[in-house]
Amino acid sequence: MKLEVPGFVAGAIAAGIKKTEKKDLGVIFSEVPAYAAGLFTTNQVQAAPVLLDKERIKSGRCQAVVVNSGNANACTGPRGIEDARAMAHTAATALGIEEELVLVASTGVIGQPLDLAAIKSALPALAGHLSPSGLPDVAHAIMTTDTFPKALSRQAHIGDKTFTVAAVAKGAGMIRPDMATMLCFVLTDMGATPTALDTALRAAVNASFNAITIDGDTSTNDTVLMLANGLSGLNLADVRCAEAFQDLLNEVLATLALQIVRDGEGATKLVSIKVKGASSENDARQVAYTVANSPLVKTAFFGQDANWGRIMAAIGRAGVPVHPEAIHIYFDDVQMVKDGQGSGKEAEAAATTILKTDRFTITIDLNLGTHAATVHTCDLSIDYIKINADYRS
Repeated sequence: MKLEVPGFVAGAIAAGIKKTEKKDLGVIFSEVPAYAAGLFTTNQVQAAPVLLDKERIKSGRCQAVVVNSGNANACTGPRGIEDARAMAHTAATALGIEEELVLVASTGVIGQPLDLAAIKSALPALAGHLSPSGLPDVAHAIMTTDTFPKALSRQAHIGDKTFTVAAVAKGAGMIRPDMATMLCFVLTDMGATPTALDTALRAAVNASFNAITIDGDTSTNDTVLMLANGLSGLNLADVRCAEAFQDLLNEVLATLALQIVRDGEGATKLVSIKVKGASSENDARQVAYTVANSPLVKTAFFGQDANWGRIMAAIGRAGVPVHPEAIHIYFDDVQMVKDGQGSGKEAEAAATTILKTDRFTITIDLNLGTHAATVHTCDLSIDYIKINADYRS
């Protein structure tokens, strides 16, 4: 897959931040100053890069993003902020641009000081070897417990002109909106104002990264940044461009979001929890998240046990009004629960067969209204415990 956007170059290097010799420092650079929008973690404990970016993104401009894995630079006090600024300053000097046009991101272990010396040493060489085909290297460099890099590029045509939306992302654990322990960098050659970009990004994120959960935990570093350099000659001020761009952005982020769930730490199954017949969209979403985050439900998925009682119990504690006697539950097209009661051994056997596949949908019909919501999750396996029991070591 070609992962290039006109006017952008990128690259990554092994700076020695990680204990391994894998790439752990990346740079994305726009050859012209770009307009930018960003969304960040809602966790009250926020990493230094998040705090810095939230201030800088207010200008609506960005020309470079520098990102490291192996260290989150979170809960590191005043030194963390200083290190994030120094990281941006070093990148700006190496790239020959204004420091305020550099945004930073970090992911990895919380509570340890950043190895700033390693970053300062590696950035000048990295900045001198950026290329239009370097985004896949950045996708590798931001991985932590990810088992595969997450990257996608799509194009669309408006008249005789073409625009591109490309993105790289990371995430495999500590995933639960808003947003998740994830990073995502979106690049486009579409023209736009910061306000238009922000509107488009929020809509796409709400339908993608804010509709997934792996373990119910939110992180300190969650960051989604989008840069638009306008080199396509198209602009979101044109209604046709705005509609086509939103469709393409939605597709790219939704695909990456599902990749994150599929790569959930220790995950063996990708499961969609669809709730319909709710009194409000918020109620539907609340029920879906309660079921999707239930350890008992998730372990049943892993064990291929059609234990619908656990789902009913999760629905009942979701904090929204329900009528148990009206609830239907389906495993794909197999109705496991009708009017709040089980459908029998034959249905359970059919549902068990469905649970042996690696992707399926649980549909919950509350029969209380017309609203619906879908959340994507995964099973909870033994490997999840193994990965997180000794993550720091």
